[in-house]
Amino acid sequence: MKNKFFYSEATLSDFENAIDQYGWVIYEDAVDDDMIQKIVDDLEPAYLLRREIQVQNGIETNMEGTLHHLLEKDNFSLPFLSKMYCDKEMRHFLDGNYIVNGISGVLNFKNLKAYVHHIHRDIRSFTGDFKIAIQMIVLLDDYTLDNGATYFLSGSHKKDVKPYDIFFYEQADRAVAKKGSIILFDSNIWHAVGVNTTDEPRRALTMTFTRPFFKPQFDFPRFLGYEFGTNLNDHLRQVIGYNARISANLQEFYQPPHLRMYQPGQG
Repeated sequence: MKNKFFYSEATLSDFENAIDQYGWVIYEDAVDDDMIQKIVDDLEPAYLLRREIQVQNGIETNMEGTLHHLLEKDNFSLPFLSKMYCDKEMRHFLDGNYIVNGISGVLNFKNLKAYVHHIHRDIRSFTGDFKIAIQMIVLLDDYTLDNGATYFLSGSHKKDVKPYDIFFYEQADRAVAKKGSIILFDSNIWHAVGVNTTDEPRRALTMTFTRPFFKPQFDFPRFLGYEFGTNLNDHLRQVIGYNARISANLQEFYQPPHLRMYQPGQG
């Protein structure tokens, strides 16, 4: 398959051709070891906190190994987003500015079967040629056939019909790649996490980026605090969603253009 590139050497044309034909792209050697280790170190306490809440609220079934909404002030998330990985590719795909819609982690334990193992796509409505969302997976461990490398049904991002299980697993390709790789894929593509048959967990960071007008899964600016956003650079303010907020009262709505919650250039 011609959808795997070295991150430092890949061109926008490489991305455009591969994402159109296959619906997914692998960039090898994209994230350095120090950043990978920082993410891994932060995932363990983050998972314990989220798992406790899942159990408390009675939704732990099929949620094991999943942790959501990792954008926080003091963890890896802000340094990671500051690196602007695949920025030009995502801007091209989404035709301009984008925001982070969700930032999560997956800990694929031995023989685990969570909701991410089902055949699915990451957007409920098929949007065809109008691209609303793109997904990013950051490999925190090597992806192998034995530890559950993700299945992608190449080309299925162009079809609205969910494939039958037998067809999917016979025809799907596997995202075998090294730790530190990044996978970008069209949110319309049908995919599924593979089963890990090894004794070690296979870890990954998963993110969704969308056009700014698309409702995010979590109100990150409100969670971090509106004042916190004043100290961020232009890129972080944009991608976290500070430029695409919703007014909550008339005082917030009636503001001069430079102070408005929803800024120009957001679609």
